[in-house]
Amino acid sequence: MRSGSSNNPHSSLIPHRSSIILGVDPGLQRTGWGVISVSGNQLSFVAAGIIATKPDAPSTTRLKTLHDGLQEVILAHRPAAAAMEETFVNKNSASSLKLGQARGALLLTLALHDLAVAEYAANLVKKSVVGTGHAEKEQIAAMVRVLLPGCRNLEAGADAMDALAVAITHAHHAKQL
Repeated sequence: MRSGSSNNPHSSLIPHRSSIILGVDPGLQRTGWGVISVSGNQLSFVAAGIIATKPDAPSTTRLKTLHDGLQEVILAHRPAAAAMEETFVNKNSASSLKLGQARGALLLTLALHDLAVAEYAANLVKKSVVGTGHAEKEQIAAMVRVLLPGCRNLEAGADAMDALAVAITHAHHAKQL
């Protein structure tokens, strides 16, 4: 989403009055995605899911699976903006490297579709949705279901709920920029 008439450098990250936001919870094995609609202060659930890769597949195949899966979501829902959870650095450097590669593939996919991407720390996402930066996944999922009643019966799992939480965070914070 681009805006040429604003002096705000973050204007491309701010959702329009009625827009679609894509939230992404990156992972090499399971990437969660969630799409919400924002109209004023009203948030509505659109869709959510998981892009799963095969652990025994070569890393290039896994990264292509992430790209293809996210591209399919973008083409199906045409988001105006995207938000992604920032990398959580593990003590295990190999795990951190794999997560970084997954994030890179996902960020490139978003860039190829000219989507502005806001990045949010996991603690900020938790605080924005639950009210505390150290919330558990179950607490996040429960609050997402309260904020987005349309996803109450969603069976996509914690990664999809986390992605919806990232999208909700963007809807709340982008307005404040």
